[in-house]
Amino acid sequence: MESKLKILNALKFTSGSITIIGIVIFILGLFESGYSILTPVGVGTIVGAVFIFLMGMFLVASEEMVTKIGRHQ
Repeated sequence: MESKLKILNALKFTSGSITIIGIVIFILGLFESGYSILTPVGVGTIVGAVFIFLMGMFLVASEEMVTKIGRHQ
């Protein structure tokens, strides 16, 4: 259980940091900058962070299911 918590904390920190960076890039592209290319880059960064978070949660959940099935056999 200890290793799963470490993985979840690392996942939370990583995806949270990337999401904040993506929001900053999105806002810079939307309001501050004359470069409209920053807006889709910010949106892509946020979507990437959500994808990383969901894949990490899936891997932790599947590991939990595999260990539960292995204990019952």
